Amino acid sequence: MLMKAPEKHGFDAARLRRIDGFLKDRYLDSGKLANVQLLVARDGEIVHFSSQGAAREGSDKAIDEGSLFRIASMTKPVTSIAFMMLVEQGLVAVDTPVHHVLPEFKGIGVFEAGGGPVPFQTKPTAQPMRMVDLLRHTSGLTYGFQHRSNVDAAYRAGKLENWHGGHDLDSFVGALAAIPLEFSPGEAWNYSVSTDVLGAVIQRVSGMPLDQFYREKIFAPLKMDDTFFDVPADKVDRLTDCYTFVPGKGRIMYDRAEESAWAKKPKFLSGGGGLVSTALDYNRFCQMCLNGGELDGVRLVGRKTIELMTINHLPGDSDLATMSRSLFSEASLAGTGFGLGFAVNMNLAPGMVQGSVGEYYWGGMFSTAFFIDPVERLNMVFMTQMSPSSTYPIRRELKTLIYSSLT
Repeated sequence: MLMKAPEKHGFDAARLRRIDGFLKDRYLDSGKLANVQLLVARDGEIVHFSSQGAAREGSDKAIDEGSLFRIASMTKPVTSIAFMMLVEQGLVAVDTPVHHVLPEFKGIGVFEAGGGPVPFQTKPTAQPMRMVDLLRHTSGLTYGFQHRSNVDAAYRAGKLENWHGGHDLDSFVGALAAIPLEFSPGEAWNYSVSTDVLGAVIQRVSGMPLDQFYREKIFAPLKMDDTFFDVPADKVDRLTDCYTFVPGKGRIMYDRAEESAWAKKPKFLSGGGGLVSTALDYNRFCQMCLNGGELDGVRLVGRKTIELMTINHLPGDSDLATMSRSLFSEASLAGTGFGLGFAVNMNLAPGMVQGSVGEYYWGGMFSTAFFIDPVERLNMVFMTQMSPSSTYPIRRELKTLIYSSLT
């Protein structure tokens, strides 16, 4: 990995270096996190890359540039790019009704009453669910872990989000379509399995299994050779341990690398959260986006497609604070819109954190994160393995420290 001098790309090198000390003091020495890895790039050049902490419990081996991390919902932008590649081929459109590709969803209703042993009562949707609703999470779908409604309880009862359970993408869609929507598409924003459904759309439209489409159309062209749904046997030794925070107990093991569920091929290919990657690989994805859809002579999508994806698509130019019904999100809600697969910074003042209008980003449930700032030609990739991502305010702190390092 070639790292360029920060001063030549508008950074104060000393201020960038102090981020590592901050992470060590606040998160590693305290035991809050097992490891942290930070990549900062500007103008397509990596100006800061640091790795701290052990890769696995009981081992002295530190994480390094080859370490593999479960990136969870950072899979969603990849899925969104894959879908837009099909849009560019004229095979589907952003406003195509979902049931035109997935007929299982034809006639799906909105929840009114019922649940558990009582049959659901529904009312018709005001308008059909469209692909844009899947891309921007206004579909009326939800996640089982929201724990907010009889609808998400039905997701849990059906074990719909179990990657090693009974469902593949097709049977998942069939089971999902038998459960009502939480609201009529376009009426609200709710973090959901929408992007998993989008993965099923990609599979149907392309005629290729989702993992094959990603490998052939995205990862191989971008030379993202360390990104996959299941870690190959010859790379398992590079996978890091994964933790979860339990109130009263602190950090406990969630997925031990030596016996990881991510080392087994899942039956259900989750376009919403299934990928494992490295900081260097995901940086290549970010660079492709920042370059308007192209990297090293390989173009995945056109420049105008990236522009369309990274503007706010919430109805009425609303923000998440106004439209969200979600109990969980990977974004701060105030001043934040949602594009076609990314949260989009609309207004800096409500969030009270440095950045740029037009910056787009997302994260994963294990506290991984990225942002892309087309104004400053700047991007960040952060890796660690701790769920839930709301445990610590580390993303906000990183943004403050990185932006305050610009000269």
